[in-house]
Amino acid sequence: MSKILVTGGCGYIGIHTIVDLIQNGYDVISVDNNSRSDSNMLKNAEKIVGQKIKSYQVDLCNYDETNAIFEENDDISGIIHFAAYKAVGESVDNPLMYFENNLTSLINILKCAEEFNVPNFVFSSSCTVYGNPDAIPVTEATPQKPAESPYGATKQMGEVIVTDACKGTEMQSILLRYFNPVGAHPSILLGETPVGKPANLVPAITQTAIGKLPDMIVYGTDYATKDGSCVRDYIHVSDIAHAHTLALNFLLQKKNSKKVEIFNLGTGDGYTVLEVINAFEKVSGVKLNYKLGPRRGGDVVAIYANNSKAKNELGWIPQYNLDTMMDTAWQWELKLKSEQVAES
Repeated sequence: MSKILVTGGCGYIGIHTIVDLIQNGYDVISVDNNSRSDSNMLKNAEKIVGQKIKSYQVDLCNYDETNAIFEENDDISGIIHFAAYKAVGESVDNPLMYFENNLTSLINILKCAEEFNVPNFVFSSSCTVYGNPDAIPVTEATPQKPAESPYGATKQMGEVIVTDACKGTEMQSILLRYFNPVGAHPSILLGETPVGKPANLVPAITQTAIGKLPDMIVYGTDYATKDGSCVRDYIHVSDIAHAHTLALNFLLQKKNSKKVEIFNLGTGDGYTVLEVINAFEKVSGVKLNYKLGPRRGGDVVAIYANNSKAKNELGWIPQYNLDTMMDTAWQWELKLKSEQVAES
């Protein structure tokens, strides 16, 4: 049983990945400083997998505390690195905070991986590394344009840092470029819990529908798309999570032909913001209170994936369609509301 360290383990994608790893036979350690995540997610994950999950509450920007995790666990065979700030708009407003947090934590974890001879590293990257691409769908070979946000820039820089760190060492890596993770675990025990006002579309939709937010804004209606709103590739979080298990299998079985491999993780379908709203209204039966607003800094016009490489090499086949994504997201929001009512 391989021991895997998952950073940002209480985060949205991290906790879903921990569940998938354990269900596929891996021994998992979680680390998260819980500055932007809910530690209760670990308890919910433990209900799903039926066992205790070892965890550390550590800020990876603190090298000594990070190193201590490896001192206590000297048999880690792989790392999945999620820990990062991820709000595009916030990164535009606070670029230095994003560069400091996202890159310092990555460098510290890579230093420890090198010192303790951890051979396998999976990096949580993003489709934001493509910037505003000239053609879509994008493949892994699509040339990168300048990032549209400091968040995207940290992912571009992160990929360079990981690639260079693998040179001259025994470490091998996979860079997973996510498109837009949405939805909740089928058990409805895990889902997205944004801190403060949500920056991502789907939690903004569900929080507006449930009444947490009075309304929501569709940012930009004059883009060169079918209805003027941005186009994105939405992928269920459980599909994203399973891709990490497959990526680790790929490295452990030494199926990689290069020291650093890159895979797009998206459905291959592009949906506009208004199409996603319509899908939500259909599955929930709730009419959403939204306004049409101006463009938002940092947003690309349209992007969706060519995912044939992940399908062919990792054996990754997304299982959830847009309606199911919206339905599980809504069921999660309803669960949060019922828990809040029960506590009051």
